[in-house]
Amino acid sequence: MSFQNAPTRQDFPADFRWGVSTSSFQIEGAGDADGKGESIWDRFCKQPGRIRDGGNGLVACDHYHLYPQDLDMAKAMGVNAYRFSIAWPRILPNGHLGRGAVNEAGLAFYDRLVDAMLERGLDPWCTLYHWDLPQALQDQGGWLSRETVAAFVEYTDIVTRRLGDRVKHWITHNEPWCSSMMSYWENVHAPGGTSFADALQASHHILLSHGLAIPVIRKNVPGADIGITLSLHPITAASDSPEDAAALQRHDGLRNRWFLDPLFGRGYPADTLALAGDAAPTVLPGDLEAIATPTDFLGVNYYFPEMVKHDPDPKTGGPMRASLVEKQGVERSGFGWEVSPQGLVDLLARVQRDYNPTVIQLTENGSTFEDVLTPEGRVHDKERLSYLQRHLAALKAAVDAGVPVKGYFAWSLLDNFEWAEGYLRRFGLAYVDYPTQRRILKDSGLWYGQFLNE
Repeated sequence: MSFQNAPTRQDFPADFRWGVSTSSFQIEGAGDADGKGESIWDRFCKQPGRIRDGGNGLVACDHYHLYPQDLDMAKAMGVNAYRFSIAWPRILPNGHLGRGAVNEAGLAFYDRLVDAMLERGLDPWCTLYHWDLPQALQDQGGWLSRETVAAFVEYTDIVTRRLGDRVKHWITHNEPWCSSMMSYWENVHAPGGTSFADALQASHHILLSHGLAIPVIRKNVPGADIGITLSLHPITAASDSPEDAAALQRHDGLRNRWFLDPLFGRGYPADTLALAGDAAPTVLPGDLEAIATPTDFLGVNYYFPEMVKHDPDPKTGGPMRASLVEKQGVERSGFGWEVSPQGLVDLLARVQRDYNPTVIQLTENGSTFEDVLTPEGRVHDKERLSYLQRHLAALKAAVDAGVPVKGYFAWSLLDNFEWAEGYLRRFGLAYVDYPTQRRILKDSGLWYGQFLNE
């Protein structure tokens, strides 16, 4: 399907949730203000060559101080939900209570932020972990240590007791693939590592902390709506050969099923564990049962599909003996990612067919292109506008087909610090002029507002 005709808001159920997504380290700034501790990303940014433009998160979008105008913009756009994350080092600068007290100034900031959302009719959706681990915990092993699991549960208890009277929607983790595989094996994200075994162990502890946090949230937040957000990809084989078909299965085992299977009570996929061999994580009795603790929704972040081929070379094919193939003749975003609305339909249909979650929330979807601010103060981002319109048309097709998607959160409200890319990539519906911190709604943001206010 081409998905060329943009839908209207009336094409979706009346109770469909429309939002925008953000994350703490990417927009807040105030990196060393009001008692905030150092995060692994603060440390990572100080290492030469880690961030493409040499940037850091010390100022970012200064959302810490400018949040009222950002929320005003979200309200004017017409969204009814706002996804944000908590900076763990703002709450526990040293990671856990055994190393220091709760930072009251950090909790007070999120009090103000949540109250400001509610004043504007924005339903708060809180992500507890969007990658900015306290450096003090990393110094003790980070996600390789079960002590970090315990620290996350303690942190969850503190935050949900403080905000749970006003925040009902909770996401434990954002994209465990990134905070384990990209962080401990692919050497792209903080803290930076090259060990496959470490990545698998980190992923297990992240999933375990998710499962153990759920009963804590339910205790502190009556009627809580709880989920986890995964970055998932529809995957195709480069050819019809049996070798490439097997490579697809292996790659999918690590990319998607490694996270989905244990969350839905199946344990880690046996084929992936067999390929992992000695790199397989240490799993203690009761861990898998905890990971499979029921949730209320599955958060899905969708950006692009992947194509793979059989590759026996361990340097390029990795432990799954599969390597990515760059599909020719396709539209790509500024990041080089394939633009595929059909991929969204395929992915959502697969998740429903294979796992049958009660509710899916599309917690991130967006694109980056080379935005230009005109002398008149406009950003005519026709590529992003087209991307947004076509992906909403694809979302409508999935909903019409019976996939239980109940909400869409555009990534992102603002241009921001894009991790290892620094400030080179702009995903925002609003352009941020970093020297002045001026916000300018792009054409895509203006259209999203028109769509929501129809």
